Amino acid sequence: MAVMDLFRLNGQVALVTGGSRGLGLQIAEALGEMGCKVAISARKSDELQAAKEHLAKRGVQALTYVSDLQRFDRIPVLVDDVIKGLGDVDILVNNAGATWGAAAEDYPDEAWNKVMNLNVNAPFFLSREVGRRCMIPRRQGKIINIASIAGLKASADSGMRTIAYNTSKAALIHFTRALAAEWGRFDINVNAICPGFFPTKMSAGLLEKVSDAVITRTPLGRLGGEEDLKGAVVFLASRASRHITGQFLAIDGGSSIT
Repeated sequence: MAVMDLFRLNGQVALVTGGSRGLGLQIAEALGEMGCKVAISARKSDELQAAKEHLAKRGVQALTYVSDLQRFDRIPVLVDDVIKGLGDVDILVNNAGATWGAAAEDYPDEAWNKVMNLNVNAPFFLSREVGRRCMIPRRQGKIINIASIAGLKASADSGMRTIAYNTSKAALIHFTRALAAEWGRFDINVNAICPGFFPTKMSAGLLEKVSDAVITRTPLGRLGGEEDLKGAVVFLASRASRHITGQFLAIDGGSSIT
């Protein structure tokens, strides 16, 4: 097989959660441009419509689904709708997530539960649903979990008190490894991407406080850009990564090694 053919995704169905903006929208762009039929989900219909129009301008036709992943009982309905609209899911990208900043001793219960529900519980329930309905019966599939370098380390910086986020992303990394171990026998690849700091709506408030310090301690001397995640996503979604599972890839300009 030609090397270029290893990366082609023509006709495959990709579901990207949190796909209406930020990294999720970049991921949807990348998969769509490589030939996927793309489904994106998010909570807000207006943001989904804007994302659909944005993707269409880039030649990517996407179906949109309003879905609050904290409502776990609605996850089977989301999968139903995607299957009805596009067919069985070949590629699942668990990107939707949340963060909340507060000192550990004052951390609100509702904040802890929200972060854990979106960053850990929802990826499990959605992966379970897609796996048993679309991937296991066909003995194929790619699951990509969007974790974070925050799951690889802790911080004593008073401007980055995000204990639930760090904990949840560490859990998501190990969830990736555990699921990969179980589902390898079905030829399902499960991997994670750990982005560093990318300017997005979710990170904007924190970056106002720490961007200069982050750039200073990043070997490549910059924040993540709009194109920096796309190649890794395409690689992990394609046949080029067929012998890679249970791994995480930090995309952070080297900040996690310093």
